[in-house]
Amino acid sequence: MFVRNLAVAFASGAFIVAPEVASAVPANIPNLISHRAVYDLELKDASDRSGIEGMTGRMVYEFTGSSCKGYKTDFRFVTQINTGDAVRMTDQQTTTFEDAASKTFKFETKSFTDDKLDKEVTGSAADANGTMKIDLTKPDARKIDLAAGEFPTEHMFQVIENAKLGKRIFESRVFDGSDDGDESLITSTLVGKQQTPKDGDADPDVGMAGDFAKTPFWPVTIAYYNDKAGTDSLPIYRMSFKLYENGITRDLTMDYGDFVLTGKLAKLDILQAENCDNKPIR
Repeated sequence: MFVRNLAVAFASGAFIVAPEVASAVPANIPNLISHRAVYDLELKDASDRSGIEGMTGRMVYEFTGSSCKGYKTDFRFVTQINTGDAVRMTDQQTTTFEDAASKTFKFETKSFTDDKLDKEVTGSAADANGTMKIDLTKPDARKIDLAAGEFPTEHMFQVIENAKLGKRIFESRVFDGSDDGDESLITSTLVGKQQTPKDGDADPDVGMAGDFAKTPFWPVTIAYYNDKAGTDSLPIYRMSFKLYENGITRDLTMDYGDFVLTGKLAKLDILQAENCDNKPIR
């Protein structure tokens, strides 16, 4: 695993803590719950350079699976962007399947602008013998070797396990098939102290968490860096959210540098749990 030297100064300014190195696979795999979460997106901030005057949207994230059958995610991210001169609609649709046991990953992403297909990326990846082997089929067939890393669900395991252990900060290399599907990203994860919602708190989407509304969560921030530049550079993307031990997230903030979006949980459906007696979900 790739790890850079990093230090973080906490808000008190009283001390600096060096990061703990995340293990490749947590000793105890967290019990992630199958669910479908819908988030309403709004523009929080935009620089003049972004050319964005307004943005709204919706994100739908569906997660199903189990440790013995693998994990499937279906993700859709739709935004309406107002540049002042024009309004355009973007639509990203992604499906992935991850087998944590065999360390394999399949991905397919279609990106649309105003209902026209802009880009389609499909492929698979396998992490073995210290190498991440990527087999792309679209837009062009090619094979790529990258340094070993984690896939998204495995990374979520790490975040939850480290949160439970009280490890505040750690780095990982993550491959999720995004963009052109040919690069990994370095992530720096900061986990805050576990909190429990209280009556009267200014927490706008806590009521949408259903049975989990009163259960503890961790505030988490993950910064994503270009693999070649590493964490000495500025992050290309930063995401903050409230994370439950079962993998459900809410109260999202997505910082793309030139603009920032918020995502409030609008609907949460708990889906039928997968177990080793069920049919595979591939």
